[in-house]
Amino acid sequence: MSTPSPAVDRNLLTLSSVGKTYSGTAPAVADVSLSIKQGSFVSLVGPSGCGKSTLLRLIAGLLEPTHGTLSWDGGERPHDLGFVFQDATLLPWASAFDNVYLPLKLKGQPRDAAADKVHDALARVGLGDVSDRLPRELSGGMRMRVSIARALVTEPPVLLMDEPFAALDEFTREKLDDDLLTLWRELGWTVIFVTHSVYESVYLSERILVMSSGSNGSGGPGRIAEDIPIDAPYPRGLAFRQSSFYFDHCKAVSAALRDGDT
Repeated sequence: MSTPSPAVDRNLLTLSSVGKTYSGTAPAVADVSLSIKQGSFVSLVGPSGCGKSTLLRLIAGLLEPTHGTLSWDGGERPHDLGFVFQDATLLPWASAFDNVYLPLKLKGQPRDAAADKVHDALARVGLGDVSDRLPRELSGGMRMRVSIARALVTEPPVLLMDEPFAALDEFTREKLDDDLLTLWRELGWTVIFVTHSVYESVYLSERILVMSSGSNGSGGPGRIAEDIPIDAPYPRGLAFRQSSFYFDHCKAVSAALRDGDT
């Protein structure tokens, strides 16, 4: 029997007419209004330069909006947002353990006291036996797993991911997609996931926000062009990837991307 997704009927985050303009440039995003439910898995897709990463950084609090507001359930942005970048961004001289330990170290937690949490985070991403290895001794997929473990070691309620698997081969990418969905369902995260891949977005998401940067990719401000639900149960797997539902929704997202730039 399929298990329902962990999303609940409560808005965790609401964006109201949010825009961002960098100094001396045209707006990067404009008039973005949307709500994201707690526990949901939402993907942002769109062409390069449409503002996907800017929007993710606004949500993370790494940027402040020029216009509009971001309102969190409870009144404040969660303190322990997890953020996974496209590059694993590991410290090359530090072991997998010490890379994962870093956020706890910055919080002042002693290494010995944090050891169980670090080992548990590595085990959750399938790297329980490589804690002493340096990044150069790990494959690209393993380095990205370490990056995910570093994000989850603080037990974040929200995980923000900026094209984390873009540089990986297709086989590794599909395996990490499956592992990510397992962690999402086990840990009850709210995930906001940026990707260029239509196929990945449909496979992972409950909801896809298609972004556009203006007519014919003219470089206008990024906006939400379409909001597409993916009403398919979890867990998903090969049968889902081969289903007509999957192909039909991939075509719908692709069409929305084309329409957004015309």
